[in-house]
Amino acid sequence: MKNIMSFGLILVAALILTACGTAAATEAPADFYSISPEMGGAPAGAQDELMPASAPEARSAEQTVSNTASGVSASAVERIVIKNADLAIVVADVEGRMKNIQILAEQMGGFVVSSNLYQSYTSDYIEVPEAQIVIRVPSEKLDGVLEQIKKDTVEVQTENISGQDVTAEYVDLQSRLKNLEAAEAQLDDILKTATETEDVVNVFNQLVYYREQIELVKGQIKYYEEAAALSAISVRIIAEETIQPVVIGKWEPKGVALEAVQDLINFLKDFTEFIIRFVIYTLPVWIIVGIPLYLIFLGARKLFRKLRGNKARNEQPQEASVEKK
Repeated sequence: MKNIMSFGLILVAALILTACGTAAATEAPADFYSISPEMGGAPAGAQDELMPASAPEARSAEQTVSNTASGVSASAVERIVIKNADLAIVVADVEGRMKNIQILAEQMGGFVVSSNLYQSYTSDYIEVPEAQIVIRVPSEKLDGVLEQIKKDTVEVQTENISGQDVTAEYVDLQSRLKNLEAAEAQLDDILKTATETEDVVNVFNQLVYYREQIELVKGQIKYYEEAAALSAISVRIIAEETIQPVVIGKWEPKGVALEAVQDLINFLKDFTEFIIRFVIYTLPVWIIVGIPLYLIFLGARKLFRKLRGNKARNEQPQEASVEKK
C-alpha cells in the first residue's frame, strides 16, 4: 500500500511541475510536499528536489518546455481573436438613433451592455441631447452591424476597430486545465486509500486548492470564449447642432450669403445683449456713481466762485484807496 501511495504522490508531483510551469508551482501550498511517510510520501531529500524555489535550473527548463508546447498547440488550433469597435456618429435624432441601435443589437442576436442619455451644449450654450451606448453582437456580424449603425448619419466622426489575438493564452489555459484535472484525479485516488487522519486532512486541503484553481482557469477560458464570440461596440451619439459648419476652400455665392446672414444674426444677437446689459447693469452703475460725483462737482464749483467773488470784493476797496492818495 505504501509503495502504491508513493508512486501516486510522485506521479502527481510530476504532473504539477510539468503542467503549471513557474506560476502554478509558486502558487501551490508548501504542505503539498509534507505528506507523512506513512502514506508513502517522498523522503526529505526528494522533497527538496521537487521544490521549485530551490531549483532555478529546473524552473527555467519547465518554462521552456511549457512555452514550446504552447507554441505548437497554438499553431494547430483555430485563432481566438477578440474584436471590438468604437464609433462616434452625428445624427439629427439622438434618442431615436439610440433606440434603433438597441433594437438592432437584439435582432442580431446580441444585447445591450449599457446605455446613457444625457444633455450636452453647443458652442452657443444651447442644450442638446447626447448619448453613449455599448452593445455586444456576434463577432461574425460585426461589420454588418457597423454598416447599419453608420447608415443615414449626418457624419461619422471617428471609427476604430481593434483586434486582440489570445490564441496562445487560450491554449495555455486549456493545457493547464487538463493537467490540473489530472492532478485532482490522482489526489482523489490517494484520498480514497488514506487511513491516517493527518494524511486525509493534508490531501483534502490539496484537493480544495486544485479545485479552486480549476474553477479559476475555467472562468478565464469562458471569458476568452465569450469575448471572442461576442464583439463589443461602443457608440457615442452626437446631436447635429453641436458640429461646426465645414469650411470649403472654393468660393460659392450661396456659401457667402449664408455666412453673411449668420454674421448679421451674430451682430444683432451681440448688439441686443449689449443693450440689455447696458440698460440693466451699466446705466444704473453710471447713475449711482455719476449723480454723487456731479453733485460734488456743483458744490465745488459754487464754493470756488464764492471764494473768487470774496477775493474780488476785497481787492476793490484797496484799489479805491490807492487812487484817492
